Parts: sequence; C-alpha cells; structure tokens
Amino acid sequence: MTHSSMESPAQAEHGEVRIGMYEEELKKFNWSLIALEVVLFAIGLWNLVSATGVQDKSLGLYKHQAIWIGIGMGITALILLFHYSILSRLAYFIYFANLILLAAVLVVGKSTLGAKRWIGFGTFRVQPSEFMKLAVVICLAKYFETDQTIGGYGIRDLILPSLLVSLPCALIMLQPDLGTALIILLTFISMMLFIRIQPKTLITIMICATIALPVVYRIGLKPYQQQRLISFLDPGSDPKGSGYNSIQSMIAVGSGQLLGKGYQKGTQSQLNFLPEHHTDFIFSVFSEEHGFVGSLLLIMIYLIFMLNGLSVAYQSYDKFGVLLALGIMTIFFWHIFINMGMVMGLLPIVGVPLPFLSYGGSSLVTSILSVAILTNISNKKFMF
Repeated sequence: MTHSSMESPAQAEHGEVRIGMYEEELKKFNWSLIALEVVLFAIGLWNLVSATGVQDKSLGLYKHQAIWIGIGMGITALILLFHYSILSRLAYFIYFANLILLAAVLVVGKSTLGAKRWIGFGTFRVQPSEFMKLAVVICLAKYFETDQTIGGYGIRDLILPSLLVSLPCALIMLQPDLGTALIILLTFISMMLFIRIQPKTLITIMICATIALPVVYRIGLKPYQQQRLISFLDPGSDPKGSGYNSIQSMIAVGSGQLLGKGYQKGTQSQLNFLPEHHTDFIFSVFSEEHGFVGSLLLIMIYLIFMLNGLSVAYQSYDKFGVLLALGIMTIFFWHIFINMGMVMGLLPIVGVPLPFLSYGGSSLVTSILSVAILTNISNKKFMF
C-alpha cells in the first residue's frame, strides 16, 4: 500500500475504516418504506395522468405533482442527515409555528370553493392544516415522553393534551375543513390507546363524547356538512345535490367490476361525471379502470406499507420514537380508511385525500416528511 507524502499510514488506515463504516451503514439502512413510497408515487402519477387526461391537457397537474415529489424527496435526504431526537427538542416550536400559520389562514388566506384553507406566496400555495397533522403528533409524542404520570392518566392529566388538539381543530373547522379536523381528532384518540388511561377516565370520556355528538352536529357543523351526513344515510334523498358525489363515485367503483374498463377508459372520470376525481375521488378513478383486482393490489401495497411503519414503532428504542411512529401511522391509516370508505359509500364524504395518490402539494409533502421521519427512526443505529 502506498501513501502520499502528506498522509501518514495511520491517517490512511483511519480513512479506510471510515469508508468501510459508511459502506456497512448503507448496507444496514432500511430502505423498505422509501421503496414502497416510490411505488405509490409511480401508481399515483400514472393514475393522475388518466384522471386529468381530458380536462387538464394544458394545466398538467401530474407535472406539478412530480415537482412536489422532487421537493419532498430532497427534504427527505436532508432529514436523514439528522437524528430524529431533534424533533423532540423542537416539538413545541413546530406546534406553535403551525398554529400561527393556521390563524394566519383565517386572516390572509385564499378562498377556493367557499373554503379558506391556503396561504399564497405568488403562484405558490400551501395548506397549513396538512402540516398541522404532523405537528400535533410530534407535540403529543413530546408531551407523553416527558410526562411521568403514575397509575395511569386521569381526566386532569389529559386536559393539556386535549387543549393541544382542540386549538388546531377549532381553527381548522373555521376554514371550514371537517376532514382534516376529524383526522387530527382520530389520531389523538388512537394515540390515547397506546398510553395507560384509568378505566374510570375512559368511561367518562365515552359518556362525554356520546353527549357531545348531537351538540357538535347542531352547532359545530355547517348546513351543507349536516346534509352530507343525511345523504350518506340516504344518497337518493338528494341525488342531484348533496348525494351526487357519493352516487357517481359508487357508480365508478362498481362499474370497474373484476378487471376494470382499462387505462383511460373509465367513463365516469373521462366524461367528467365524477367530481374532484384528481383529489378526493382519485381511488374511484383507479377502481373504475382497474377493477376489483387492481384495487385489491393497491390495498395490499398500502397494507404492506402500514405493517412496515408499525414495525418501526415496535422496534424503536425510546418512548418518543414509539409514540411518534405510532402517531404517524395512525394518520396514514385514517386517511386510507376514510378516503376508501367514503368513495365506496361506506362513510360520509368529508374531503380526505388518499396518501400519495390524490393531487395536492401540501398533502403530498406532509406524507413524504412522515415517511422520512419513520425511516430516520428505523435507522437510528445507522445515522451518519
């Protein structure tokens, strides 16, 4: 072995050891979630091209989606350079920064279709409520990591975390955005299942929730949101109004039958009978074109993705990592469950996108950030 005149044998040997360490780290690096994410990206872009093939020849929404994917993957590379424990130190800052953005939406936000959900910077728009989902999970993971309640959580112990969830939910409902507020609430409830709550506290919460539901329906929901719930129970009660979306979506899903009508041959989407078929009803487009078999394969990919994410939580070495991974996976679960349920007429239509498939920059970047954090947790031992 030869060495340059400026490099000692010890330095050269040390450099070779470091290179070997990096190679070993790369071999151990868990790429499974990112690989599954890339597969879903490909399916999403392919499906979006079909969904927007008729009315979107000049806009090229799939190109915008591809740009957002590129931005998200660049951020992923940056996140993987740091240890995820930094999120624990910044948790409350991240939470309150997003809370300020939510408040700003109500003042300077841009309105679309009667909802004020976006902040615009020229042609660039972001939806802070999407990022708030992740911010709430980070904040809750931090709170329960540092809290040392003995004997299980009581009502008083849950007041502060409940406020941390209620504040963003209230601001989001004012936009209004029932779907996002519901996701945050369901994520909070799901995370509560993984901490020790006193039995009497659990019973009290269930009683309070039962009493509150009629009040929320009467006071918290706007008339059109109430009508959506009525149309869910009986879509035929207003087939040309509030029940139209649900009926057209069920027709699209059902008409795909076993193998589907073929790529770009779905009549409901191509002839514009299906509303919002590039966002909330993107799964309807996929089901119509690829049928039961194609839909089942997509669900299987999502299932493998979920199991990989849950394994990250199971194998994590610290409480913050466990709670963070579980919180992120509950966000994904409720998005997939609610979106697929509503397009098949099994749940009310509340405007929840399907991760990685629905068009939308803020939603997509939030999903990519979530996968980056999960990958970071998974590779805790092998961070550079």
